[in-house]
Amino acid sequence: MLDMIKGVFVDNGFVTAFLVVGLTMWLAYFISNKLTKGRIHGSAIAIVIGLVLAYIGGVVTDGSKGISDVSFLAGIGFLGGSMLRDFAIVATSFGANFDEIKKAGIRGVASLFIGVILSFVVGAIFAVMFGYNDAVSITTIGAGTATYIVGPVTGAALGASSEVIAISIAAGLVKSVLVMVGTPFVAKLIGLNNPVSAMVYGGLMGTTSGVAGGLAATDAKLVPYGAVTATFYTGLGCLLSPTILYLFTNMIF
Repeated sequence: MLDMIKGVFVDNGFVTAFLVVGLTMWLAYFISNKLTKGRIHGSAIAIVIGLVLAYIGGVVTDGSKGISDVSFLAGIGFLGGSMLRDFAIVATSFGANFDEIKKAGIRGVASLFIGVILSFVVGAIFAVMFGYNDAVSITTIGAGTATYIVGPVTGAALGASSEVIAISIAAGLVKSVLVMVGTPFVAKLIGLNNPVSAMVYGGLMGTTSGVAGGLAATDAKLVPYGAVTATFYTGLGCLLSPTILYLFTNMIF
């Protein structure tokens, strides 16, 4: 009987993935309502649960793909893969009102440049602190701090080692997780309660998955606006990091 049930889950991995995600969301919102009285949004709790499950999956299977390394949960690897992620980002942006986007004006544009450069500088400082002293490695890690997409793009363009590119991805992932989990806690403090502030926030933070997840846990109506500028942030980072920012880094180091 157990083998038959396991076979059904394995043969229908995509459906199983939706089932697991649905149960995870239900548990997260149950915890949010019953244990925190809604103070911590269910989406933030679901993110933490997902990270814990990914860690457990990696430890148990000694794999590299988190919970999807467990055979009957392999469908989660596709459900959380880059194709559906990018589709969700694009689809989310279509929910934005263009009139609200225009209100951001120069503030939205400025936030993009400030966000990219500030993240890059912070990442470059950490790269130097950890002993890297060549411009290529410092630039790649700085770019990864912007987002985990900009890091590999920059590293490939500059000929960085695979080790440095891996570090840049890790830096971007840490930032993404921090933004996801931390956004609901800082939203009231920074006035993150309207489309314009959401666009500026997306431009400053930049990590599309982190901003979208964090805003979903704060106010789902703000997600499209944060996703719009966060998506532009990634493109801007891919343009600036291997060119202008690398030239400045090379001048210094």
